[in-house]
Parts: sequence; C-alpha cells; structure tokens
Amino acid sequence: MDIVVCVKHVPDTTEAEITVRDDGRGIRKEGLVFDISEADNYAVEEALLLKERFGGSITVLTVGSQEADETLRMCLAKGADQAVRLTDERFEGSDSYATARILAEAIRGMDYDLVLTGCMADDDASAQVGVTLAEMLGIPHAALVISIAVEDGTMKIHRELEGGLHEVLAIQLPALFTIQTGINEPRYASIFGIRQAMRKQIETLDLGALGLAEEAVGEAGSKTSLVRLFIPVVTAQATILEGSPEEVSSELVTIFKNEGVI
Repeated sequence: MDIVVCVKHVPDTTEAEITVRDDGRGIRKEGLVFDISEADNYAVEEALLLKERFGGSITVLTVGSQEADETLRMCLAKGADQAVRLTDERFEGSDSYATARILAEAIRGMDYDLVLTGCMADDDASAQVGVTLAEMLGIPHAALVISIAVEDGTMKIHRELEGGLHEVLAIQLPALFTIQTGINEPRYASIFGIRQAMRKQIETLDLGALGLAEEAVGEAGSKTSLVRLFIPVVTAQATILEGSPEEVSSELVTIFKNEGVI
C-alpha cells in the first residue's frame, strides 16, 4: 500500500506569548518553537501502522520553506520512505484552496493508494485542505476518521460526527482520509532513525516543476484572504458567587433574568 501523508510545520503556541506583526496579517515567529501539526502527527503514525501490516511505501509531503525540513526529517526518522517539500516564494499567501491545489499537482505525479492528512492544522484550524484536496484529485474521502480497518479489499472507517455520533463507511481505494487526534499513539523517533534521516535527501519542487501558473497560487489563486489578525481584548472578568447554596441560586436566577436568559 503506497501512502502519501500531507504534513504541516507549525509554531507551538500553547504556552508562548503571541504578538501580531505590524502588518496585522500574521504573528511574530521569532523565538517560537516549531513542530509537526498535532493531527498530522497522528496521520503519520496511522500510515506507519498500515505500512507495517500491508507493506508499501510512505511519502510525506509539505508546503513550506526550508525550515519545514525539520518536520519532514522527523517523519523520515519514524519510518517514512520519501519526503517532498513544495517550496516557492510565490506560494506565500495561499489559502486552504490554493494550498490544496499545490498539493494536488504534486500528488498527481505519484503512485498512491491512500492519502492521509490531519483533520486540521494547529495554526489556522480551517479543516479545509484535506477535503478540498480529495475533490481536486477526484477520489472519495472521509473526514475526522477515528479508526481504519481493511475488510474484503475495502477500507472500513469510523468517523466522528457531532453530538457524539459515529459514522461507519466502506470506501474503495484510492481515497483520502483526514485523521482525528487520538486515533492511535504516535511513536517517538529512535536515535538510529534520526541519524538515518539526516542522510536522506528531501526532494524540492517549485512552481515550475508542478506546472502551475503563477495566478493559481498565492493570494491570486486563493478564494479567501486574511484581512486582519488580532488578539481579542479582555472586556470582562468572571464573577464569583459566594454564600449559601440558596443565596447563590437566588443571585444566579437574578443574573439570568437581567441578561434575558430566562
């Protein structure tokens, strides 16, 4: 089974202090630690598990600058076979649609049975690239997949729906799945794997190599544009109600009435 996994190199902003750039269209990245997007890490692990069961190869693919090689090499260290970085300064400003188009043109030239992505990226959380990519490739897809099994030559998957509901689908390959966090337990790369990964070559493809027109990528090829990014201003604080249960209940009812809840 030949698998392509699309990954993204993102800043870890969990505990970092974030500041917005002067142009208001991005964050300052100086001093931030970068890593693979969380859901993409689960997608890589799912690909590795499938490869261990059925053989084949894994190609990891990303759109980004040379700094993204760090994420690609970690995927190689865990067991991926090839890594490709799609890089061109004209890709800058691509939204989810344009990014999916870049990925699609790269994947079209590959032999693959299955494409995996994370369900969403940690930095923009749009959850659009995977499903858009499937439509561009003309293959069936399932989003928010929480388990994968192979039965009678088809992929039987469970996907997460709203309200705690699950959906079970049988899908013929080739197909694309966007992977939900928690589907597995991502492994750590071994020291030996990291040393091997440092010697592997990462293929790079630019706009010309993909055969795309300049107006098909970047802001020109995007369906949406980022107007302004800002950190919300804190306008109110939590109110702590004190007293006996009867006093707190009475005060809470009064607040609900004043706010129009009841």
